[in-house]
Amino acid sequence: MRKIFKDELDEEFLKQLFEDDEKCLKFLSEIKWGEDFVCRKCGNTNYCHGKTPYSRRCTRCKHDESPLVNTIFHNCKFPLSKAFYIAYYVCNQKKSISSYEFARRLSLRQMTCWKFKDKLKKALSKIEDMNPSERLEIEKILILSEEK
Repeated sequence: MRKIFKDELDEEFLKQLFEDDEKCLKFLSEIKWGEDFVCRKCGNTNYCHGKTPYSRRCTRCKHDESPLVNTIFHNCKFPLSKAFYIAYYVCNQKKSISSYEFARRLSLRQMTCWKFKDKLKKALSKIEDMNPSERLEIEKILILSEEK
């Protein structure tokens, strides 16, 4: 996540990039699959469009997978665009923003912002605690996704 949001973006560009949930879903699907979809249930690489926007459906077992599954954004109860906003600022910690400030800016409850921010920090610390070969593999995936 830190690698995706490594460059500092101005506020206006950030709002434009993630102005609605559909743009966020498109961004996540491009990072998650790109052109290399593999079904988690059967291993098939052929797919068609799923039931929801940017989801993919396996042509063999008919398993429908959302771009949110197995990401930090899975089961997020507030708009995805707001989750991306928090993720950007947590990953660019030059100046830490409190959960109270996130709540004020995004019109969310303070505890909601705090829990999501905490979830992000834990995920980032897990990545930092990984051995170098695992971290290198994650960085390769993120670098490939940035090139698209």
